[in-house]
Amino acid sequence: MTPEQKFARWVRVSIASFLLMFVYFIVADIWIPLTPDATVMRVVTPVSARVSGYVAAVHVHNNSQVKKGDVLFELDPTPFRNKVEAAQIALEQARLANQQLDAQIVAAQASLKTAQLTARNDRVTFERYQRLSTMQNVSQADLDKVRTTWQSSEQSVANLEANIHNLRIERGERDEKRNVTLQKYRNALEEAELNLSWTKVYAQADGTVSNVQLSPGFYASSGAAALALVNNQTDIVADFREKSLRHTHQGTDAAVVFDAFPGHVFRAHVSSSDAGILAGQEAVNGELSQPETSNRWVRDAQRMRIHIALDEALPKHLPTGARATVQLYNSEGPFARFFSGLQIHLVSLLHYVY
Repeated sequence: MTPEQKFARWVRVSIASFLLMFVYFIVADIWIPLTPDATVMRVVTPVSARVSGYVAAVHVHNNSQVKKGDVLFELDPTPFRNKVEAAQIALEQARLANQQLDAQIVAAQASLKTAQLTARNDRVTFERYQRLSTMQNVSQADLDKVRTTWQSSEQSVANLEANIHNLRIERGERDEKRNVTLQKYRNALEEAELNLSWTKVYAQADGTVSNVQLSPGFYASSGAAALALVNNQTDIVADFREKSLRHTHQGTDAAVVFDAFPGHVFRAHVSSSDAGILAGQEAVNGELSQPETSNRWVRDAQRMRIHIALDEALPKHLPTGARATVQLYNSEGPFARFFSGLQIHLVSLLHYVY
């Protein structure tokens, strides 16, 4: 075979190999897609105090494992206890004030009875003077004087009734649960007790403590994150081209290789897929839309995110942000299963190198 014939043969072999690989990658990207763009995600909760105060004690450190309900740190409770005591005193003073109002109401009612009797007697006297006046046995001046006395007595009765009404309004309901004034002071007491309980900051879920930035004497502001709590539950997110997910659905078999465990392939399945990505969300800012411009004939493929759940436990917890490679089994055929397994095992071995 001449050198020209050998060269021509190698050219044909190269072209055939290229075409074969080209077809393979097109088919594989639909039926056995693989992506290295996968990340281990764990919910990270910034932990902050709900009230501001000086830190009295810190019960955790970086990488501490905590359970839900464990105390993470405490604030100095002294000023909050003082506020609880002040609220309790204010509530007791309100109760005493109501008792004083009760006594005033009783005294006013007694005065009202006396005033009513006086007014009744003055009315009888006025009526008698009226009869005597018709017989001209009393002067007009005496009649006017008696009338004025009776009208003054009636006015005293009206004033006392108004005073009793005002006292009853100020006193409010006798049932403490329905008394507005007492309810106001009870609410203040409950709020003070709630703030006191918030001086202890608890873990809201099982997890690992990270990025602790506290020490006794540190002033912790309410709402300002003082540490992070990394949830123990692991979520694996993988980004695939849209066409690669044409035959993917919830429950589709998958395989995962983690950079931290080279050579180990973990069985998994698709648990869910995101409803969209940030590029598909329009900001409501009152401005007109701005269409995308591209001078490319074929634009870059959009990537969509799916969530992967492992079918077996990991040897150890991976930190959030750990990288992985995900292989999907969109086809149940034996050839597809063989080549997809070959792909992911090859990637797992390559992780020993890089």
